[in-house]
Amino acid sequence: MTARAMQEATFLILTALASGSQHGYAIITEVTEISGGRVRLRAGTLYTALDRLRADGLVAVEREEIVDGRLRRYYRLTDHGAVALRAEAARLQANASAALARLRLAGGMA
Repeated sequence: MTARAMQEATFLILTALASGSQHGYAIITEVTEISGGRVRLRAGTLYTALDRLRADGLVAVEREEIVDGRLRRYYRLTDHGAVALRAEAARLQANASAALARLRLAGGMA
């Protein structure tokens, strides 16, 4: 459904939100976990991406609360975001399947 491949950080942020709404620090933690520690988002990177994803209609603010005198904003995946994430996951899966099939044909994998 996407015109071009998603950036990895975008894919991981949307994946983190697929299980339910989360605030920024929780998203950063989830992205690190999902990527096996390979991707560690900084707060500035995350919030820039979330602003872009909101403008694109892929995520929305679900609620806000004050915690320790600071605003905590919870983000959720929109229906449009779920469709985009599903399409990107299918694209990645198809590419991985093609690569594995070619490796098997070439004898590079059992």
